[in-house]
Amino acid sequence: MPEGDTVYLVGKRFDQALAGKTLLRGQFRVPQLATVDLAGREVLGVGTVGKHLFTRFSGDLTLHSHLMMDGMWDVYPAGAKWRRPGHHARVVLTAADIQAIGFRVHDLKLVPTAKEHDLVAHLGPDLLDPQWTDEHAARAAAALAADPVCELGLALLDQRVMAGVGNLYKCEICFLLGVTPWTPVSEVDAGRAVALGRKLLLANAASGRFDQSTTGHLDRNRKNWVYERTRQGCLRCGGRTLVHTQGYDVQARPTWFCPKCQSGPAPAS
Repeated sequence: MPEGDTVYLVGKRFDQALAGKTLLRGQFRVPQLATVDLAGREVLGVGTVGKHLFTRFSGDLTLHSHLMMDGMWDVYPAGAKWRRPGHHARVVLTAADIQAIGFRVHDLKLVPTAKEHDLVAHLGPDLLDPQWTDEHAARAAAALAADPVCELGLALLDQRVMAGVGNLYKCEICFLLGVTPWTPVSEVDAGRAVALGRKLLLANAASGRFDQSTTGHLDRNRKNWVYERTRQGCLRCGGRTLVHTQGYDVQARPTWFCPKCQSGPAPAS
């Protein structure tokens, strides 16, 4: 599933392409919205909350979408050939000179703009919220610490705690805290974990790049400390990086860590 900064950048690109333009075509290719036509509506803007996208139209109407694991919004000049298969397109929004295609986007809903919040009311504070305050940080830290025996990696992925952290940032936050992702939440500084999450997401959102770095390096072999470094090893100590599955069923994620740089429990090799 994309990280929150990826969704933020998708929304920003989408907004820059269509905001202020009137749709000539607004077609849905999903059964529940197949009869809806958005032609004639102006795109007022695109915003994100965590991993949720909200496309706002004139007439007090908002389209909600979620990328999940395989979704993407692509932007093309009008009439250009799509880079993805046409049968994967679920939304087609076309203005005079531009088109935005939602490929395999999920949870599509049209709601009154004033009701947007109802769809994300269950989420914790958005780490990329431009109105972020100390109160947001305190609320996220309290939610993270609420279940002291929960494994830190699982708690970080819980969007009800704070919105925006995905598997990459989960692994890297745990590394920077010096503990394994299986460490109980009670053994870490929840406030520091929240601050690290916000710092990493903000840095990558500001960079404008979809290829995230948590180390400050842009070289693909040095951009992360442990994430997906099974072959290269830990960027800090050079030692072996291990990967185990954390979570169950649809929540299961491959999880990287360095047994030398990170203390705490871990599955048996």
